Amino acid sequence: MFRRIEYKTAAQMKAMRRAGLVVAEIHDEVRRAIRPGASTADLDAAAGRALERAGAASNFLGYYGFPGLICVSVNEEIVHGIPGERRLQAGDVVSVDAGAVVGGWHGDAAFSTVVPEADPADLDLLRATEHAMWSGIAALATARRIEDVGAAVEDAAGQYGIVREYTGHGIGTAMHQPPDVPNYRTGRRSPALKPGMCLAVEPMLTRGAEATVVLEDEWTVVTADSSRAAHFEHTVAVHPEGLWVLTCPDGGARALADFGVQVAPLH
Repeated sequence: MFRRIEYKTAAQMKAMRRAGLVVAEIHDEVRRAIRPGASTADLDAAAGRALERAGAASNFLGYYGFPGLICVSVNEEIVHGIPGERRLQAGDVVSVDAGAVVGGWHGDAAFSTVVPEADPADLDLLRATEHAMWSGIAALATARRIEDVGAAVEDAAGQYGIVREYTGHGIGTAMHQPPDVPNYRTGRRSPALKPGMCLAVEPMLTRGAEATVVLEDEWTVVTADSSRAAHFEHTVAVHPEGLWVLTCPDGGARALADFGVQVAPLH
């Protein structure tokens, strides 16, 4: 039996859109703060400014004791990096995972970027990871089961290592809900995809192998072989008329057009 999935009404999805747009604002604010010499704490402070303007709360702060407003992971760090004194340097790969709560509804999204000047191999990794995310999101338009999303991500990942311990997930009145959304074929029966689902699709790819290690801070996840990693994520609503990417300002219209998918905002 699968764990119980929370299905949303159109009104609830529109409420989640408000949280999603706050997450987009956080991303914009943090992107502007990423530069050589900035600390990861500076990025956390930038996120705090966006949250304060929106009157929203971070759904990361205090989550199982997590001490930051956002997660900031650098180079071989894959996910769950704690903001602190680390200073960014030219060429660093920086992954930012951010979330917000508005009116009890959650949004969650992540992006990766490179502090100039970039290694072309790192840029290729970022492009592949973002493409894999959009491939998984596009698959939601025709998928019958969650497994189809993982298959689309795996096919798009190509040569890169796919992190398997950490997956996408359902989202709504909590940040993490059923169902899990793996980024690869599991070979197991998975839940049917149905209208009312809101899902976070979030591949994490590496330039090396897929094995991971959790550091002594009990949060930061790194690649076991010290290869660099990237992470992209969006929250997506699946409803009777189609898809709506809740954490993307244009609802995912531009990116999904490349896959022949037209988004369907709820008005």
